[in-house]
Amino acid sequence: MAKQGNIRISSENMMPIIKKWLYSDKDIFLREIVANAVDAITKFKKLADLGEAAADDQEYNVKIAIDKEAGTLTVEDNGIGMTEEEVEKYITQIAFSGAADFLEKYEKAGGEGIIGHFGLGFYSAYMVSENIEIFTKSYRENAVGVHWESDGESTYTIEECDLANRGTRIVMHIAKDEKEFLEEGVIRSLIEKYCAFMPYPIYLNFTGKDDKALNDTQPLYLKAPKDCTEEEYKDFYRKTFHDYHDPLFWIHLNMDYPFRLKGILYFPKVKSKVELERGKVKLYCNQVFIADNIKEVIPEYLLLLNGVIDCPDIPLNVSRSFLQNDRQVQKISKHITKKVSDKLTGLYKTDREKFEACWNDISVFVKLGYIKDEDFYSRVKDCIIYKDLNGKYCTLAEFVNGETTPITKPVKENAEEEAAEKREDSEANHDEAKEPTTIYYISDEVGQAQYIHLFRESGLNAIICDTFIDPHFLSYLEFKESGKYRFLRIDADIDAALKEGTTDAETNKALTEAFRASLNNTTISVKAEMLKSTEIPAIINVSEMSRRFGEMNAFYGLAGANADRDMTLIINTANPVIQAFMGLEDEKKKFVANQVYYLAMLSYKKLSPEEMKAFSDNSVTLLREWIR
Repeated sequence: MAKQGNIRISSENMMPIIKKWLYSDKDIFLREIVANAVDAITKFKKLADLGEAAADDQEYNVKIAIDKEAGTLTVEDNGIGMTEEEVEKYITQIAFSGAADFLEKYEKAGGEGIIGHFGLGFYSAYMVSENIEIFTKSYRENAVGVHWESDGESTYTIEECDLANRGTRIVMHIAKDEKEFLEEGVIRSLIEKYCAFMPYPIYLNFTGKDDKALNDTQPLYLKAPKDCTEEEYKDFYRKTFHDYHDPLFWIHLNMDYPFRLKGILYFPKVKSKVELERGKVKLYCNQVFIADNIKEVIPEYLLLLNGVIDCPDIPLNVSRSFLQNDRQVQKISKHITKKVSDKLTGLYKTDREKFEACWNDISVFVKLGYIKDEDFYSRVKDCIIYKDLNGKYCTLAEFVNGETTPITKPVKENAEEEAAEKREDSEANHDEAKEPTTIYYISDEVGQAQYIHLFRESGLNAIICDTFIDPHFLSYLEFKESGKYRFLRIDADIDAALKEGTTDAETNKALTEAFRASLNNTTISVKAEMLKSTEIPAIINVSEMSRRFGEMNAFYGLAGANADRDMTLIINTANPVIQAFMGLEDEKKKFVANQVYYLAMLSYKKLSPEEMKAFSDNSVTLLREWIR
């Protein structure tokens, strides 16, 4: 005869809260129910290994079945099962945990790693169910089957039933407004998301021996790194992240002390700037999915990577505040950071060629980490590289010294020779001027082609810094290096090496005044310089600090300084057009001055609509003159 009872919870209003707000994502109910099934199998397997339960030859597995006609979703395991007393305790008395009792009894026998979620995890199924039935039979000798049923409000019924085998079957009667969870495609995607690496085979709509499990019970990250091949790493990456481009390289995390941590972090090939923030690091606990991109465990800048991290020391259902304040979690985060920095510095030292080949894809992540994390900065600061105008990669030290290959110091004959050299270096550094070394950089190889041409003609070099993070990175680098370097974009100044000489001050004054008076743009400053190149009539220079401030505000979506107000038009007195300017009639002066200005501006940025029309009209006029 069926018995009735009340679900023992602290408040009769608790169940509606559980149904709506226990988890932020309702679909996580499937993870909880399947995790309970896996836990039940693990418990039975442990008992069988200890000789306290009779083992058999059947495969341990979890079966999921959809019955759209009946409106049910069923999850069945062949694990430990429950007696009527255990159902009462673990299902109706939420405050207790079956796993806690199990661990306490068997912890000395090596029972670590058992999750155990008969409790709130089970009740998450009510977020999508209007009624739930449990059919279960304990592994114990002479056990009878038990049927439990409740609509999740406050009452339940429990009675004996006929079951042939041990295990538990959860039958969820899906609510009318949650019918999506009766679609096979939806359930398959949830299994892939939450149960991809659970340790026992999971079958959907199981029909027989030919069915293929939907999960990988022995994911690659569980193996020792020495036992994994390159092709296995790539195959695991493709299957896990659905990216059919091979990763650049990877880091295999594998440790058991002082905390347990396994996983693989992949450095993906970035195919476009849009994809820079699309990394996904999946966090697991004993092969059970917790969440993607938990920045309290994985530093934020590492979320540009793809990876899988399994840490049994982090509980499945855990709050962000717990993660933020837990010292063990902080240690795990620091360890992951160290392993990543060790991989980068190791690759830089042992395979510089590969490191350079990967740099375009990893530079944003490295620079972001450099800014965000002091420990990461101290470890990787000596392996930050830059591409120069010749397409060669070098560190800042190599660039300043005119080197494009790693600096190799000869082996010293003795300690005295090395000490003497250090003293000489120290004295030389002490005598050097304290002015920072100016390093020019390029942010747009196409847009700044005119400036690059000037630099190359003058035998100057520059580094290329063309990612969105570079303005912040260069400012941070100037700060961290305490006045050692000063970075100027290639259009921010006229280096002395670009100049051929000087012209008469009075002549320059008359030229600049006449040129400015001829311009439609009445706010721009005009300056005359004699450049080595005679081809370019004029270039635009913009204040480095004003432009950086404007870029910073634009990055954060703020209104800010207008760099154009600190813009200077540099007219080249070595150019024939500029040399002829003063001899022109006023109307031609106006035409030439504005055309020179438009050409210079096009090498700096887009023209305004009005300026573009004027430039186009001028160009048409020149074409007409040419064909006369």
